[in-house]
Amino acid sequence: METLILAQTKLRNLQQPNLHDLSRPIDSNSLFKNTDVIFIMHNGEQYSLRRTRNGKLILNK
Repeated sequence: METLILAQTKLRNLQQPNLHDLSRPIDSNSLFKNTDVIFIMHNGEQYSLRRTRNGKLILNK
């Protein structure tokens, strides 16, 4: 049981962003894993960020 709790804690810690890394660039492939559109909530409004066939990014409100 103790091993399971330790494994869950390690997994949870891996999923937490490191606060020191927030100013570093994020690779777009990690955002667009299985899709070409992601949705972002900003100040209570929804935006869509789309990846085009040419590799460009389009942000729409």
